[in-house]
Amino acid sequence: MQLKKYLRLLGLCVLSVAFLSWTINKIEAINEPEVEKEIKVSNESNSGANALELVYDSLELDDQGLSHEAFTYAMNGFKKLDEEGVLQNDSVLTIIDFDQPSSHKRMYIIDVKNYKVLFNTWVAHGRNTGKEMAEFFSNTNESHKSSLGFYITDQTYSGSKGYSLKLRGLEQNLNTNAMRRAIVIHGAPYVSQSFIDAQGYIGRSHGCPAIPTALTKPIIQTIKNGSCLFIYNKSYRPSAHFSVG
Repeated sequence: MQLKKYLRLLGLCVLSVAFLSWTINKIEAINEPEVEKEIKVSNESNSGANALELVYDSLELDDQGLSHEAFTYAMNGFKKLDEEGVLQNDSVLTIIDFDQPSSHKRMYIIDVKNYKVLFNTWVAHGRNTGKEMAEFFSNTNESHKSSLGFYITDQTYSGSKGYSLKLRGLEQNLNTNAMRRAIVIHGAPYVSQSFIDAQGYIGRSHGCPAIPTALTKPIIQTIKNGSCLFIYNKSYRPSAHFSVG
């Protein structure tokens, strides 16, 4: 236990330095020639990978079930979107790991500036995506399947499912029909321990990443209006125009 605390403290210290360095480099890069920028990115690739390792270890995400690959994809995509100025809310990153069974708490909301896991809870997948395990994904309307990839959170509204959050898909052929399909974050009573106790897995949605009712408002208030959300499964491959390798 003492070793874990030490590693966490060490990780946070090193990451703070790495984040500060990255911020300074972004500012300095504004007036640099393009060739020099490319060299800088190449030279920093190893240190960036080391920083990711430290974050993953210091937040004990492995112990919480989040796969290393899901975390790496998510952080690289978050960084890409932040550098492109796409994110309005750059304080949080949401990762949904659909490699885990639905009885596991497979949604992770991370404060990327203060290096904290803000929420770790259950999240539903679509009814045609699978029962306990998420296996089949689609970008097609009325498929009742979940869609993988990167999203930007949009506006909130109150609808038939109560307080909800719209999602805008960013990856062609993977999730760009999210708005048309009304794929949103909303609360659902079937996302609960009682459903797990009754059938071994939580209930399923029409494709929405539904969350526990009690956490609906605090989660949506935290991630609304332009934050990054990433849904992962081992079958995920970035779309051609969205390389995050």
